[in-house]
Amino acid sequence: MNIHAEAGCEDAAGTGNVRVLRPLRLTEGPTGEGTGRGSHVGVALDCETTSLDSSTGKIVELALRRFRYDPDGVITDIDAAYEWRQDPGEPLSPEIVELTGLTDADLSGREIEEDVAARLLKSASFVVAHNSSFDRRWLEDRLPDARGLNWCCSMRQVDWRRRGFDGRVLGYLLLQRGYYFCGHRASADVDALIQMLRHRDAAGRTALSEMIERGAAPTWLVRARGAAFEVKDLLRARGYRWSADLKVWAKEVEDGDLVGEQFWLAANVYAVEANPKAICAELIRVTPRTRFI
Repeated sequence: MNIHAEAGCEDAAGTGNVRVLRPLRLTEGPTGEGTGRGSHVGVALDCETTSLDSSTGKIVELALRRFRYDPDGVITDIDAAYEWRQDPGEPLSPEIVELTGLTDADLSGREIEEDVAARLLKSASFVVAHNSSFDRRWLEDRLPDARGLNWCCSMRQVDWRRRGFDGRVLGYLLLQRGYYFCGHRASADVDALIQMLRHRDAAGRTALSEMIERGAAPTWLVRARGAAFEVKDLLRARGYRWSADLKVWAKEVEDGDLVGEQFWLAANVYAVEANPKAICAELIRVTPRTRFI
C-alpha cells in the first residue's frame, strides 16, 4: 500500500489503492462540534519514563492537555498544551534515547512544575491516559498532590474493535483514522488520545461518551488468590492477567457478571480437584478513584 502525507494523492494507475494520511495538528480553541462551550472538563495525560518499572525508573517527560465536552460526550474546546521535561539525574539508556528521541542534553537541569501540573489535573472531572495502569502509577509517585483523582483509560474502556479498528495501540488507531504523528513523545501521544476520543461510531456516539459511561460504573477486582499453577492457562483464557507485583491472577468484572464469575471460579479454580490453596477469590470494590492503581 502506498502512503501519502497529502490529501488527494493517487497512485499512477489511478486505481485509488492509496491510503491518504494527514499530519495531526490539534489547535487550541473551539472544535466546531457539540453544543456551545462544554461545561465538563477532562484532562489527557502521557508520561515518558526511563524504564517500565516505576519503583526504579523516573519520569523524564510529562504532557497534559485539558479539553471541554458537552453532555453528549462531544469535545467542544481544546485548551493549551503543557509539557515538562525532568532531569532524571542519571544518563538515559540508549534504548530510551532511541524510543523517545530525548537526550541527556534535552533534560539537563529541567524540572516538572509540580504545582502547575497538580492544579491542572485537579481542575478536571477525570484524568485519561491511553494506558492508565501504567501512567497513573508513575504520575502519583511523582506528584503526590494529584493522588486519588478519577481516572479513565482510552485503551481499555473503549471497544475499538466494535468501532471498526484493528488493535488498541494508540499510534495504530490514529493511522487507521487517517492521521500520523511523531509517536513516543508525551505531547504527541496526548493529542492523538484526544483526537481518538472524538471518534464517532455508526450511531454517532463518541468514544469519549462510551469511555465515560464505562469508567463511571463501579466494578469488582477479582483476585484468584491461592490458585494452583496448573490452572494458569484457564485463568489466562478467561481474561485474567498476572500481577508480577502481587503474584496473583486478577480480572476486573462488572456488577452483572460477578455471580457468574464466582460460579466459574468455584468450578474451575477452587474445586477440590484443582488443588487450590484458598477457598475462594478475593473481591475488591473498584471505583474511578481507585481503578488502575
